[in-house]
Amino acid sequence: MDQGDSDWWRHGIFYQVYPRSFQDTDGDGVGDLRGIIERLPYLTRLGVDAIWLSPIFPSPMVDFGYDISDYTGIDPLFGTMEDFDELVAAVHDAGLKLILDLVPNHTSDQHPWFIEAKSARDNPRRDWYIWRDPGPDGGPPNNWLSEFGGSAWTYDETSGQYYYHAFLAQQPDLNWRNPAVREAIYEVMRVWLRKGVDGFRVDVIWHLIKDADFRDNPPNPHYLEGRPPHEKILTQYSTDQAEVHEVITEMRRVTDEFDDRVLIGEVYLPLHRLVAYYGNDLRGAQMPFNFALLSTLWSARSVEKIIADYEKALPPGAWPNWVLGNHDRPRVASRVGPAQVGVAAMLLLTLRGTPTLYYGDELGMRQQPIAPDQVRDPFEKNVPGLGVGRDGCRTPMQWSAERYAGFSTAQPWLPLAHDFASDNVASLEADPASILSFYKALIALRRQLPQLVRGSYEPVGAHGDVLLYRRRSVDGVAVIALNFGTAPATITSSAIGFSNVILLSTFMDRQGEKVEGMLDLRANEGVILGPPQHQDDG
Repeated sequence: MDQGDSDWWRHGIFYQVYPRSFQDTDGDGVGDLRGIIERLPYLTRLGVDAIWLSPIFPSPMVDFGYDISDYTGIDPLFGTMEDFDELVAAVHDAGLKLILDLVPNHTSDQHPWFIEAKSARDNPRRDWYIWRDPGPDGGPPNNWLSEFGGSAWTYDETSGQYYYHAFLAQQPDLNWRNPAVREAIYEVMRVWLRKGVDGFRVDVIWHLIKDADFRDNPPNPHYLEGRPPHEKILTQYSTDQAEVHEVITEMRRVTDEFDDRVLIGEVYLPLHRLVAYYGNDLRGAQMPFNFALLSTLWSARSVEKIIADYEKALPPGAWPNWVLGNHDRPRVASRVGPAQVGVAAMLLLTLRGTPTLYYGDELGMRQQPIAPDQVRDPFEKNVPGLGVGRDGCRTPMQWSAERYAGFSTAQPWLPLAHDFASDNVASLEADPASILSFYKALIALRRQLPQLVRGSYEPVGAHGDVLLYRRRSVDGVAVIALNFGTAPATITSSAIGFSNVILLSTFMDRQGEKVEGMLDLRANEGVILGPPQHQDDG
């Protein structure tokens, strides 16, 4: 990738690395920065363009790095600042980009800022966090709930006030209405940008500003029993406040002080509210993450509607993006079923917009059941028995059939998948028909066909379990046909056009096959069609 391309994030493929689970080089069972350096050749073979790292900063690890005690250091668990500098250089030498996770909504309760803030009501940093007097009944100031269970307010005996935490009590929220907090985080961003980081994925960006009057949240009329208890109320006043867009515009100005950087926002909101995070005149986040595919019914018509709704909602000039997996949601192979992983991959990598892959999804890694005594996730520990645990999508990368899957020489921090001996990088790379080989072929084809990167999205009417669309640009037209069903399907040539050949099938066995009159799709098959490739004369 051209390192001086200001639009690199539009045509690149992002790959999320969960550092604890990618590669361990020091034998402690936890992945580290040197492990990522060691595995860069794999990522270049795969064909991705940018690596996003989940947090690597000093942390008590109560929430595995999302509770930060020092925004400008490296946790010794992952290595040293010298290791990080070497990683930046190695990533750039490989022609890739490096994205860091920025967690500005909250710190660890062990962060020096909070220790100061908690020391006295008149401490200069007191207003860096959100403190409120008890409610009329002596209890919490309002009914806001923690996303990890229980009240979002914790009482501080020393000062007689409550502090707010959207997540764990050990993760107090910063007060983003305080200009000093904003400038402190913006300077943190500059520290990493000066080191050559290519941008940030901003954690829970829609949480940053809270209602100035701390009004009670309304009840959720659609709450379902068996769901996490925090869903009993709507977060009308605790998230997605209008003033947050001013903050995001300021963040964008910071990244724009440096050339060719990107600002990505984590936003779990309906599409019509999500798109506001692009900002006025697109001066907000270049890519507010679109998570719609993570929770939709996996059917052709449901996915077709999501694409249409998203394309319609996008502001003029806004660039779309798509996500199928991350460190907080069950693995895509378990959500859609192993038979559909190829269809899911073809969807992700042929839709208009930037795709983000989650480590191991290219191996078809599944959500792993975690025994109660092996649970590490505080979410699962706080609300057990609901199936919300995130450990199952964070298990170690499966590199080989060796002991501990080639991830470590020691017992890994989370249990390995039961199928690692067969489903691993070494065995899947050796199999030309494997899901990994398919991902590589799909990414290579995306590079060969500019219309898959820059082309317009044109839905084509289809019925039943088939999703059909074109990607059109001055470079030509590609047709994508995806069978979400468990039965074969047939599409007439009037829907797909004439004189096409199959450029790639999810089964890796039909390349070059001419399509005349009709296209037959097997169950769970996706294909990409294009005009015949002509050899140059002479």
